[in-house]
Amino acid sequence: MTMRDDASPFFIAPHRFDAPNGTGPVFNHRHELVLEPGELVLGQHRLHTAGYLLGPTEAWQCWALPGLVAVTLTDRRLAYVGNSSRLSVVGGTEAPRHRRLPGLSGLVSSQVRWQWPARLNVQPAGSGQPGQLLVVCDALRTIHQPALSLTHPAGVTGLARQLRRAVATFRLTHPDVVELSPPERDVLMLRAGAGPLTADGQVTLPGSLPVEFCSRDDYYRPDQAWPDQAADAAAGR
Repeated sequence: MTMRDDASPFFIAPHRFDAPNGTGPVFNHRHELVLEPGELVLGQHRLHTAGYLLGPTEAWQCWALPGLVAVTLTDRRLAYVGNSSRLSVVGGTEAPRHRRLPGLSGLVSSQVRWQWPARLNVQPAGSGQPGQLLVVCDALRTIHQPALSLTHPAGVTGLARQLRRAVATFRLTHPDVVELSPPERDVLMLRAGAGPLTADGQVTLPGSLPVEFCSRDDYYRPDQAWPDQAADAAAGR
């Protein structure tokens, strides 16, 4: 069956994020990713996922999936699928803020292709907190950056290195998708190696292509507060 992007987009209204061809990843009846011709699986994980919108000084968690999802890394993308009757939306909103297709109410899925991530932010596990990996993208016509959060109690350092190498290798070997300057190519050659992550946990990924939200209204919503802002105001914070 096909899990369309509007069944579970990377970002949910008002933070829509759609696959460029109008469809999301395809999964078989066992919820395994159906690979594209020539695509190779690099790793499979079970992780918690959430969506963030990062600003210059603030970050908002816009949605979170309540259970673990199956994450597949390939040489072209990260794709995930999970069972969930609804999304857990930050801010106490009762109704899910996304569209579902008939018959797919128990499944959510989406993907991030390797031409999009602009950087990785890695927070190691510790002090009772799970490790967190933010896959951060740039977006057109806005300074806010959509980010997919992947968390696991045991940490995500190995996953971050795997993702870093996959993104760098994809960009180096697909000049038809991503145009690179000589300095960008040099940086990506280092990212494609097996070296450790930087001390501050932030990894830049040169050559990224910006994503574009579904409509202008997803960028500019002056009459509505962001979910976390409304919750903070109600609590007097």
